[in-house]
Amino acid sequence: MFIDHPLIKKDSVEEREYQTSVARSAIERSTLVVLPTGMGKTVVALLVIAETLSRSGGKILILAPTKPLVEQHSRFLSDLLMGSRVAVMTGNVDPEERELLWKENDVIVSTPQVVANDLKQERVPLDQVQLIVFDEAHRAVGNYAYVSVAEQYKPLGHLVLGMTASPGSQREKVKEVCQNLGIENIEVRTEHDPDVIKYVQDVHIQFIEVDLPPELRRATTVLGSLYEECLRELVAMGMLQDSDRISTKDLLALGNTLQARLKAGERNKRLYRALSVNAMAIKVEHAIGLGETQGASALSAYLDRLQAEAESDQSSKAARAVVETEQFKAVRTMAQSMRTEHPKLSRVMGLVSQQVNEHPNSKVLVFTHYRDTCDLVSGKLSRIDGVKVAKLVGQTDRVGEKGQKQKEQVGVLQRFRDGEFNVLVATSVGEEGLDVASTDLVVFYEPVPSEVRSIQRKGRTGRRSSGKVVIFLTKGTRDQAYHWSSVRKEKEMKRRLLGLKEELNPSCPDEGTEHPAAKGQKSLLDF
Repeated sequence: MFIDHPLIKKDSVEEREYQTSVARSAIERSTLVVLPTGMGKTVVALLVIAETLSRSGGKILILAPTKPLVEQHSRFLSDLLMGSRVAVMTGNVDPEERELLWKENDVIVSTPQVVANDLKQERVPLDQVQLIVFDEAHRAVGNYAYVSVAEQYKPLGHLVLGMTASPGSQREKVKEVCQNLGIENIEVRTEHDPDVIKYVQDVHIQFIEVDLPPELRRATTVLGSLYEECLRELVAMGMLQDSDRISTKDLLALGNTLQARLKAGERNKRLYRALSVNAMAIKVEHAIGLGETQGASALSAYLDRLQAEAESDQSSKAARAVVETEQFKAVRTMAQSMRTEHPKLSRVMGLVSQQVNEHPNSKVLVFTHYRDTCDLVSGKLSRIDGVKVAKLVGQTDRVGEKGQKQKEQVGVLQRFRDGEFNVLVATSVGEEGLDVASTDLVVFYEPVPSEVRSIQRKGRTGRRSSGKVVIFLTKGTRDQAYHWSSVRKEKEMKRRLLGLKEELNPSCPDEGTEHPAAKGQKSLLDF
């Protein structure tokens, strides 16, 4: 059965109970929609957009954080939304042309910074906008452009739709998102809800544990001694509490605090020393993580970059201090002489080879946190019979290697969807929002501590048919800590979202104040 709406292409959108239920709620009040990846948030947006245009006319603004996402939404709406003109606005479009696009079109799809800049220059007005859709709404915190756009839009009292698969586990962050966007209602659905479960494909999650090779264990132990020296000095200076549980997050927070003191005018040797030692600790901790979770090649490449940084004209004091230590010199020599890679690499090769040989039409997505590992894994997989592999990486250029511009990323994804490649090795750029083709197998080269990223990775399979997720863990390393951290945060996120939903609507979670645009209106979504 298909959605029957005068502004939606006939016989094109499957009617799903949970999507129409969420859309009915979202048309009445400004709503944050939290749906698992692959469960059709964009269809919910389409329903709300069509109904808003039917009721109120005016303009619709859809904001997405990247150009590929903007183009993706534009294609989707152009194909399915009838009788409306859809335009794309990005930084590549001249300001004068953007003004014209704004005047001539009903639906504008844009990156947020462009709209924020145009509002600042008074090139575009928001008074005609009846609905703003904020995709990946969890970004609406701090100084992100979503916040400034919403701030100017809220006084109009018009409708907001926020969409995300994972707004985060911290209650204060979710509340900040809701406050910044003017959210009055939260609609949460999980794979276990009665109106969702019949549409959920079976996803089998498997964990594969590997042992860290002795030579890598020795290297990380030597680096660990240098890391402990840095921590002890920071504790002795009173910059950190004497704790065995100092995390990267703690070190980054300390760095921000020390930088703030410097900007405030404080100048003394103790502050400069603390800044340097803290930066050393962060660099060494990163090296340990690479050795434990990525292997000899990634560790060696990072140590080489540190050496090059220390020898450059723009070198930092911390980089020079690290490379001058005996521990750094010893580990760099060890890493350069290692002949064995991390055991994850051969296991991934075997797993992908088995999948492609047993199911020749299947698609495989391998996530790696680091670009060095992405290069290594894609190179190794390309040697396997039947594997046609491509890489998806970010835009940032590095020494000796250019990043992928957004147009290239879009091209890679399309070729993967079209079957030109059957294996895609991606860094975090493949996690958020982009319409990666439904895959049969998703591989985590390493777990990630973020519940947001973990949910997004898993959501790349099990969309139209059953799928499989394989997560590699190195025993006795941060791999295991990161995995359990994301599991705990994901459970906490769902609990807090439901609590916040009830807090916004304490008397009746599914009913509330009717949006002004809805008064006296019969919804075309009432099938």
